[in-house]
Amino acid sequence: MNWIAVALGGALGAMARYGVSTWLFQASSHKFPYATLTVNVLGSFVMGILFVLIVERSALPLEMRSLWMIGFLGAFTTFSTFSLDALDLWQNGDLSVALLYVLVTVVLCLLAISSSIWLTRLL
Repeated sequence: MNWIAVALGGALGAMARYGVSTWLFQASSHKFPYATLTVNVLGSFVMGILFVLIVERSALPLEMRSLWMIGFLGAFTTFSTFSLDALDLWQNGDLSVALLYVLVTVVLCLLAISSSIWLTRLL
């Protein structure tokens, strides 16, 4: 049953990432990879909430971990696209933008997950 939950969550996460990426790509004329940054930060924030609710508090069934944390967020967030975006910026001579992107992504994702864990624990 966990395999089905991961597959379903993965399909939903991939479609959600595609939707966000398409929307942000159309809305932005910049070279900066805002879509990948957005899904990774948002996914980190949601991961923190789900971690507290599912793992720490057992407020949601453990089976939800497979669906949402592994499946949905695993497909919604994307380290491989983040890496490709950073490499593309670097290889196209935008070293400062590439470094800024890497730094901003890592810092914002860490802030997102730590703040969501902290906020969810308060509830």
